[in-house]
Amino acid sequence: MEQNSLCGQRNISMLMDLYELTMTNGFFLLGKGQEKTVYDMFYRRNPDDGGFTIFAGLEQTLEFIECFHFTDRDIDYLNSLGMFASEYLDYLRGFKFTGDIYAFREGTVAYPDEPLVTVMAPLIEAQIIETAMLSQLNHQSLIATKANRIVRAAQGRAVADMGARRAHNADAAIYGARAAYIGGVNNTATVIAGEMFDIPVTGTMAHSWIMAFESEYEAFRSYADIYGSRSVFLVDTYNTLESGVPNAIRVFNDLLKPRGERLRGIRIDSGDIASLSKKARKMLDEAGMTDCLIVASNSLDEGTIGSIISQGGCIDIFGVGERLITAKSDSTFGGVYKLTAMERDGKWEPKIKVSDNVAKITNPGLKSIYRIYDSEGASVGELITHHSDTIPDPATLDCVSSDKPWQHVNLKGCRLQPLQVKVMERGKRLFPKKPLSEIQDYVRHQLSTEVRPEEQRFYNPDSHPVLMSRDYYDMKVNLLSKISNLHRADK
Repeated sequence: MEQNSLCGQRNISMLMDLYELTMTNGFFLLGKGQEKTVYDMFYRRNPDDGGFTIFAGLEQTLEFIECFHFTDRDIDYLNSLGMFASEYLDYLRGFKFTGDIYAFREGTVAYPDEPLVTVMAPLIEAQIIETAMLSQLNHQSLIATKANRIVRAAQGRAVADMGARRAHNADAAIYGARAAYIGGVNNTATVIAGEMFDIPVTGTMAHSWIMAFESEYEAFRSYADIYGSRSVFLVDTYNTLESGVPNAIRVFNDLLKPRGERLRGIRIDSGDIASLSKKARKMLDEAGMTDCLIVASNSLDEGTIGSIISQGGCIDIFGVGERLITAKSDSTFGGVYKLTAMERDGKWEPKIKVSDNVAKITNPGLKSIYRIYDSEGASVGELITHHSDTIPDPATLDCVSSDKPWQHVNLKGCRLQPLQVKVMERGKRLFPKKPLSEIQDYVRHQLSTEVRPEEQRFYNPDSHPVLMSRDYYDMKVNLLSKISNLHRADK
């Protein structure tokens, strides 16, 4: 169970870009700070050009927002910058988030350009949480997605997170371990993550244990004398096949077997892992140690794991470190946070960001987002519509694909499922924390029953269509046309 939290242990409300303060100071002075707004958090491209993303980090985001406040020390520092009005700083002294938040369930398989989180709050409140929220969601979604790629590459073999020492800092190690577990790893070597999040912990030994003894045999025997059947020996300190594996077998025969115990496993951390593991497996089996597991580590990722398996490598557990915890092949997640609507005369007025880069044009307005399921329960697309509290009838919807608007899409026979639920109301969370194992099971369920295999390919996956209702699409096009006309008039 989680022992630490962002609330009470430390205050990270000052985790923000300066522009959040300069803008909100300006909103305050101009009397715009309490105008009601809608902001969406979304992203534009899946990591590693994959078929989907695993949405993670919601728990820490909600915890941060619920606890958001400024200390006297924070206010003194901001005052020392000489940039902010005293009335604004007085406002910050009593700041509390009072808005509503809608979000995908944590662990949801997600796709580009759909609102993962929607914030409805006064302008200052919605703007000032931007950086801290994105830092949580971007990091954990990135690591969860990378971990899931690695887990899928392992094809049912266990995967352990062993990346803490290569993480970019302590928080990256801790919350990276959390995200990796959501993504599907079986356990972590990071003890604090085990304590905080109830993740099963695992570990073997380092080379220094073996080098601290006069011989490798003595090192293995001493370890086994203490840990018995839980022992996993690191066999590559000197020579994997000529020394390490033979000494592991010898300790099993000399100590463990007479005590009625088994050797849990050996770990190979260098060399040609595919070749070494096959030869080690043969040696262990011939010694009657068919239940002894082989663990592989050393700069593994989905590519090397897939290669080892394709070459017949005899690996039972993959210990993955730096390339998991840093998402080495694609180390950023491009989540953004954009204003999409403001209240005017009791109605939501849509707002849109326009760009010469078509991919950066935002989806305006207060929206509803649905997952489309076919008659067999497979997820075949997403649907964006104007916001509604009732689920539309798919048979009567006129839908278009935003990149192929000339094509009519028929959803007859399909089922729609809302993806966002209200998770915070007036600054208070509406649901208790979920066990991390439940979130992991949710990810596993989606990938095994809903997400099409074509979208799970590592390379050139099939795209997942994001559709728009005709009414919503027409509103977006009309808004773009209106802005274009205004721009020409200004010239």
